[in-house]
Amino acid sequence: MESQQVGLIFKALEFAARKHRDQRRKDREASPYINHPINLVNLLWNTAGVTDPAVVMAALLHDTVEDTATTFAELRQEFGEEVEQLVREVTDDKSLPKQQRKQLQVEHAAHLSLKAKWVKLADKISNLRDIMASPPADWSSDRKREYFAWAKQVVDQLRGAHPQLEAVFDDVYQQGIKQLGDR
Repeated sequence: MESQQVGLIFKALEFAARKHRDQRRKDREASPYINHPINLVNLLWNTAGVTDPAVVMAALLHDTVEDTATTFAELRQEFGEEVEQLVREVTDDKSLPKQQRKQLQVEHAAHLSLKAKWVKLADKISNLRDIMASPPADWSSDRKREYFAWAKQVVDQLRGAHPQLEAVFDDVYQQGIKQLGDR
């Protein structure tokens, strides 16, 4: 990888850290939010062997438009058209009700570009792992089960995109269902 690409990845990391600086995850420890995008990159790079700079940057930036004041135009200006497009593909429209956003994720998942599917797979794996290890403090077992079921519906639409990531998802999903006690 060229040093210019590595520099852009670090720029994306710094950008995401700055944008998410005041945000925390919903777990009991209120973990820094930036840990989530970093986890996606770790999964993609070290588990799945995905080192494409645009995918890595999109993973770091995937929640910036959805959860901060970042715009797609800002991402395009800072990181280029491909990164902006990948983030756009995995971003929910927060103006819609939550249930509609969740349904649209299921409906749109099969139509994502291959690289966006990789980001989406890593996101779902990371979220399931977080729910298992340090769930949101106010989530009941039923709420966790509902999330697992919904995440599986999304991932089932991504099948064939990256068998290695899919296998990791399936393993995490099975562990979670076992831990939660499938009913």
